[in-house]
Amino acid sequence: MSTRRSLFYSFLDRYASLLIAVVSSMVIARLLTPTEVGVFSVTMVLLMFVATVRDMGAGQYLVQEKELTTERIRAVWAVQLGLGLGLAALVVLASHPVAVFYNEPRMRDIMLVVALNYAINPFGSLTYAWLMREMQFESVALMRFSASASGAVVAIWLAWKGHGPISLAYGSMASTLVNALMSVYFRPKSFPWLPGVSEIRRVLVFGSQLTVSSIVGTLSGSAPELLVGKLQSLTAAGLYSRASGLVHMFHRLFVDAVGAVCLPWFARQSREHGSFVEPFLKATAYVTAFGWSFCVAVVCLAHPIIQVLYGDQWYLAVELARLLAVATAFSVPASLCHTALLSSGAVTVIARVTITSALQSVFFASLGASQGLIVMGVAMIASAAVSATLWLRATSIHIQLPLMGLLRMLGQSMVVALLAGMGPAIALWMYGAHPDAPLMPLLVGCTLGLAGFFLGIILVKHPLRTEITKVLAQLRSTPDGAP
Repeated sequence: MSTRRSLFYSFLDRYASLLIAVVSSMVIARLLTPTEVGVFSVTMVLLMFVATVRDMGAGQYLVQEKELTTERIRAVWAVQLGLGLGLAALVVLASHPVAVFYNEPRMRDIMLVVALNYAINPFGSLTYAWLMREMQFESVALMRFSASASGAVVAIWLAWKGHGPISLAYGSMASTLVNALMSVYFRPKSFPWLPGVSEIRRVLVFGSQLTVSSIVGTLSGSAPELLVGKLQSLTAAGLYSRASGLVHMFHRLFVDAVGAVCLPWFARQSREHGSFVEPFLKATAYVTAFGWSFCVAVVCLAHPIIQVLYGDQWYLAVELARLLAVATAFSVPASLCHTALLSSGAVTVIARVTITSALQSVFFASLGASQGLIVMGVAMIASAAVSATLWLRATSIHIQLPLMGLLRMLGQSMVVALLAGMGPAIALWMYGAHPDAPLMPLLVGCTLGLAGFFLGIILVKHPLRTEITKVLAQLRSTPDGAP
């Protein structure tokens, strides 16, 4: 599958799943209280530490391995299956102590349901990694959409019936089950079902360093929410979760879709040509143009966005969302650095940068957590700026990234974002920071923002202009608009 076609299906996948997630979040935010959301959110943040080792980097190993053999596939399957069952047992054992520590019995029941997820998940992971390696994003999109839709339906129905935060856990389990069933259908017939250990050391050597990085990265990413939940309240954690979820929507809107294609794309370029500097610069230009435009829109329109998405009970998350949007703006240029380093097999570099970045992130989170949500937001801005600098520097050295080329791309994207931000800024000026009616500010801000975005792309001759031109030409020449 071509890179452009892969991007099409990757975006289709992410936006369809995002639509489901947004609709379900809007419904669930009105069915569950901030405290109930906080209970589930803190539980899942704790379990993220377990999730980081659920396949020991075996899936990423399969994607980037230059010489993939049957025995290496058996080794990947052995690692995924063994860890899935082992981690399920670990979560069951930890469920009671966690519930006691937070004095919240509902956390135990949630963890028991999620434990079943880990036991089921390996049956989908191997096929998913293979489809990613082969850039079969049409099949990936179908799997993810079906899983997301199933999970959303189950979660909403149970929440509507009054089952509280465990509704979200059952929704997650339904999603995992559907994904596993569809993976069995797409699994290549040549793939062995019997695990093997002859090449398991090769998989674990790669995966162990990557897993250490994942654990440390999860720690730093989860520290704010965990500390807020413990030092303030679960309600405050719920508010942080919603604000953070809003600004991280950019990653679900764009970075996840681009990154999913970039990992096998960069890996293929590295295998065939020995370098992927130009693809990295092009992808970074795409991400920064969209990312910075998104962040400006959230800063200006956070109140009406939260009001529409989550309802009036979440108004306390508005100012925090604005601060986290600024933090995200600092981190956007480094969004694909991890993917670039992983594509070239530089797991040692990833581990070193992740640990350094995590230490400063936890430091800033610790400073802000006990001082309130606003101070936490300011601390996250400082942390994001430091982290982005570390990742960009390491990536530039490792793949020999030309500084002037990077600065030129970032400058073009900054102009695009400034022009795109004029629309939301006008809406902010016209209706104020906390408008009573949310629809008109959103309509004005988004309409003018899109106009400014496309104007900026044209004026600065941004790389996105070439892509848009090609897509339009293809749509004109293809009656059904197929990619």
